[in-house]
Amino acid sequence: MKLNPQNISVIIGFLCLLILSSSCKKDPKASVSQTPTPTPPVVASRADLTKDSIFLYAKETYYWNEGMPTYTVFNPRRFSTNTAVLNAIVVLPGTNKPTDKYSFLDDGSVRTSLNGVSGDFGFSVFYNSSPSSDLRIKFVSPNSPAAAKGLKRGFRITKLNGRTDLSSDVSANIEFVSSAVFGSASSVSLTVLKPDGSSEDVTINRATYANNPIFSTKIFNIGSKKVGYIVYNSFTTNSREDLTTEIGKFHLAGATELIIDLRYNGGGSVATSDLFTNLIAPASVNGQMMYTTFWTKTMQDGQARILANQPLLDSKGKLQPFTGGVNGKFATYADLDYRPTLAAGNVENFVKSGSAEFKKIYFLVLGGTASASELMINSLKGVMANDVKLIGQKTYGKPVGFFAIKIDKLDLYVPMFETKNQRNDGGFFNGMTVDFTVSDDVTKDFGDSTERLLAAALNFSEKGTFSINNIPSKIASAAGMSVLETERISEVLEKNIFKGMIDDKLKLKRN
Repeated sequence: MKLNPQNISVIIGFLCLLILSSSCKKDPKASVSQTPTPTPPVVASRADLTKDSIFLYAKETYYWNEGMPTYTVFNPRRFSTNTAVLNAIVVLPGTNKPTDKYSFLDDGSVRTSLNGVSGDFGFSVFYNSSPSSDLRIKFVSPNSPAAAKGLKRGFRITKLNGRTDLSSDVSANIEFVSSAVFGSASSVSLTVLKPDGSSEDVTINRATYANNPIFSTKIFNIGSKKVGYIVYNSFTTNSREDLTTEIGKFHLAGATELIIDLRYNGGGSVATSDLFTNLIAPASVNGQMMYTTFWTKTMQDGQARILANQPLLDSKGKLQPFTGGVNGKFATYADLDYRPTLAAGNVENFVKSGSAEFKKIYFLVLGGTASASELMINSLKGVMANDVKLIGQKTYGKPVGFFAIKIDKLDLYVPMFETKNQRNDGGFFNGMTVDFTVSDDVTKDFGDSTERLLAAALNFSEKGTFSINNIPSKIASAAGMSVLETERISEVLEKNIFKGMIDDKLKLKRN
């Protein structure tokens, strides 16, 4: 560019401005401003992120989340383990909050067992009331390794993994039994004493097998009427067809009353519970309300946005396309409508299935009867209260349920909803009371009419009274084990037994 006086003036003026500007700055020696060394960003470990997630999911989905502290105040990373984080959450104060005996972390075993696949020895144990060393086989799962070895309910265990001192009077012995039978060992050895007096040494190896929760069925002739009896141990998804078949058999045989043995049934699938309920409910209640599901208020208000990180899979375990959803591509649990309305799918109505009609239904229950079992009982009590009888001991008390929240390699289960029947009855956190109290009798097999719980039901069917004293048979130790003693032993032996109801019937309905 050719310089002319005008251009030179501009350049000089510009240089002057630069010099003036420079002269106005402080002497750099008078105030040295050092550039701070940048602090590298803190990269959270996988373990820390898991602890964070346990708290943050609970913050938005936990049934008693109202008033929970902020993330900063709670600081989940200060805890040494994931379990410690969850334990700290469950003891937080809450409005109308019962003792939370329901929340837990799982490695995926519950998902598997819900679908009817087990990976254990296939038997359970408990103590007879007297003597304290009288350890018995409580039940044997069909198709299991224990069943293949011929074990039966009522067999007495005289030696377990080489140990003969098994008395329940010593707490360490109960812990030993729990570890041997319900622990992670690949095998267990035992010596059993059978009812005929013979003894047998048995070694059982852990294996994976298809679990059939229908342990036994039978029809009793009581005077001129027939009474069906079914032992059902878990609300699995794979048992629905068999339940339909067995209830149909009772109907074809002319059974007009039904005894459902849920004494060890800790729950499971809500959808399976609904199916079973509809099979045995009277046709007259078809279309009426069965129960209402009340989710966490945060979820009802559509504010549990963290659930957008949980994909909602279809029945085949595949992602569901859902362009109108929270993430705009695939459906997540944040896309569900959790309001307690029929339109949202949270009011369940009776849809009678089959032709079976039962004038009376007797439920055999104990402290292990929980969740989906209690849901079915409560639903029927809402419409046929006078004709539903509970026999045994107070149930576990779990009117709340959940679905699994997957966090890394863990499944988080915290109560998210509560159910109430047609009469708005629910809240049985201390258990459902029974019409007749009688303790378990692990000396006799299922279907033995002299077994205490079953005997009481049959006696009421025949004579209208629960008393078992006048049953014309020998019923050993009619008093049985006390409730407190049963609870003490159960707390150890059944500490890893699943108790819950999983809502597996959720559908996309939110607009």
